[in-house]
Amino acid sequence: MGNRSGLIAVLLLLVSTASWGQTTLRVGAFPNITHAQAMIGKTNGAFEKAMGPQVNIQWTSFNAGPSAIEALFSGAIDMAYVGPNPTINGYVRSNGGALRVIAGAASGGVSLVVRNDAGINKPEDFHGKRVASPQLGNTQDIALRAWLQAHGLKSTDKGGDVQVIPMANPDQLTLFLRKQLDAAWAPEPWATRLIQEGNGRRFLDERTLWPQGQFVITNLVVSTKFLQAHPDLVKAWIRAHVELTDWINGHLPEARKLLNLQIQKETGKALPSGILDEAFPRMQITYNPLRQTLLTSAHSAFEAGFLGRQMPDLSGIYDLRNLNQVLAETGRKPIQ
Repeated sequence: MGNRSGLIAVLLLLVSTASWGQTTLRVGAFPNITHAQAMIGKTNGAFEKAMGPQVNIQWTSFNAGPSAIEALFSGAIDMAYVGPNPTINGYVRSNGGALRVIAGAASGGVSLVVRNDAGINKPEDFHGKRVASPQLGNTQDIALRAWLQAHGLKSTDKGGDVQVIPMANPDQLTLFLRKQLDAAWAPEPWATRLIQEGNGRRFLDERTLWPQGQFVITNLVVSTKFLQAHPDLVKAWIRAHVELTDWINGHLPEARKLLNLQIQKETGKALPSGILDEAFPRMQITYNPLRQTLLTSAHSAFEAGFLGRQMPDLSGIYDLRNLNQVLAETGRKPIQ
């Protein structure tokens, strides 16, 4: 009987140890400079160190926000670095049930670039032109459509004569070179690549359209299910995210090197230093989710017909409790 009790105790200990070490956190991010915390955290192991040996971090790479949100919906990932409009769409489609924004990640870093020989010098010159965005309904796509509307222009699907063509950023560069595309509303570093490699010119820096030149381009979101099941792990991640944000802003040259190392690892090609040095200062790495700018983007998405017949209620899209606890621990003001 004693031997049996001892065996049961050993088995229980093994099960306990296995379950303790088997918590998996699946995180999505893009190999892009607008996802700097994720890229640098992958390279220097900051998240693994912060989460401890009991958490197995599994990364998944995405190229556009809507696909990351689909992965969150399907349960393929638990957390993601993603733009505001895919986040809004995911929240609305799930009636507020699927996700929460838990921190900001980046602001700015987007430009409207025109091909030098496309004959575009003022807004009205966009009549009849072909303008790209990275993906239908993504953050830059919505911003482009809002800007067109503000200047009395319409896309062809709205009865106008501006062709808005959603396509991947690398394809935009190819078509710039072939003169088959006239302009693109592009995030960094692609905006700078279109200028330096694609005979492009910066027609508009999107920061000029926003108060204080700030607007959210990347947020950190988590599935509501994971947040409820593992609030301690979410808080630990946010703490590492905030520390990484501070480190990046205090060590910009080193941060750029680590960022480029990870981009090279994931895409097979590092960014040329001239492009990285031009692109990176056009954005701000921040943990502030810049709530009001997301709500403005939501209004633009609704105006463009992406959010249904009624403007959705987004009052529950944020859960900043863990972020504000982390900020309070370091003597900083909470984010409202």
